[in-house]
Amino acid sequence: IEGHRGEPRPRPPFPAVKGLFGKPTILNNVETYANIPRIILKGADWFSKIGTEKSKGTKVFALGGKINNTGLVEVPMGTTLREIVEDIGGGIPNGKKFKAAQTGGPSGGCIPAELIDTPIDYDSLIAIGSMMGSGGLIVMDEDNCMVDIAKFFLEFTVDESCGKCTPCRVGTKRLLEILTKITDGNGTMEDLDRLESLAEAIKAGSLCGLGQTAPNPVLSTLKYFRDEYEAHIIDKTCPAHVCKGLAKYEIDPEKCKGCGLCITVCPKNIIVMEETATNRKGYHPATVRPEDMEKCVGCASCAKICPDSIITVERF
Repeated sequence: IEGHRGEPRPRPPFPAVKGLFGKPTILNNVETYANIPRIILKGADWFSKIGTEKSKGTKVFALGGKINNTGLVEVPMGTTLREIVEDIGGGIPNGKKFKAAQTGGPSGGCIPAELIDTPIDYDSLIAIGSMMGSGGLIVMDEDNCMVDIAKFFLEFTVDESCGKCTPCRVGTKRLLEILTKITDGNGTMEDLDRLESLAEAIKAGSLCGLGQTAPNPVLSTLKYFRDEYEAHIIDKTCPAHVCKGLAKYEIDPEKCKGCGLCITVCPKNIIVMEETATNRKGYHPATVRPEDMEKCVGCASCAKICPDSIITVERF
């Protein structure tokens, strides 16, 4: 290494790397450590007989979400998603339909119902846009909005980004802004192209695994649930009735008794008494002026507190 005048500059000595008690030390997760004693006692051949040709042994999953039996499950590699959801997990509560499963933690992809017979191993998950990751397995039913799910996991990634590289630090925030725009009912079809191109740029340009996998929830939901994105954009509707930004409420003026309870709970203070109008029962009905309707956040507080149930969802 040369100095500013061309003379050799001595390389600084590297500090000696030592582990626990000054001995060589390996760093890994608990699951790996748990497998080591069994492999030592029973041999590598025994371990290799479990699982698939390229994914040996077993895998531990944290099974959660819309599933009857939650908890840690250990299955041989190659076990299908259907076996985990239906046989081990006991199916979906309340007779709901299985919609998707997200594997690999917050940066994993979402697997749709038509791929429920996919074997759970490293190669199979990568092939469908997901990954093994941290071993999380979150089950979703028909009441989940996949656009909202993508936004939920991306919010975690944005918070966890260390900020070192621009694709992850800035790119994930831009992804989240576009998803929020869509769930608020302000998205355009061009936004879908922006999501895909930006997601691919983040995967290619990020320095570590967090940024490289952060777009997976977005890309996988765009691939398998594009119709839900289009419903939010074109129809201004959330098919799962989840996205509050697309919910509008209507008060039946002829049935309103003017009790004013809805006014007291509205977080945006946009419900008023129509003093200049009287319904057939002689009451001044509550109303939301058209110019204020866009301020509605869809919390449904007014509908929940109405004693006569005359506040209804106009559209999602």
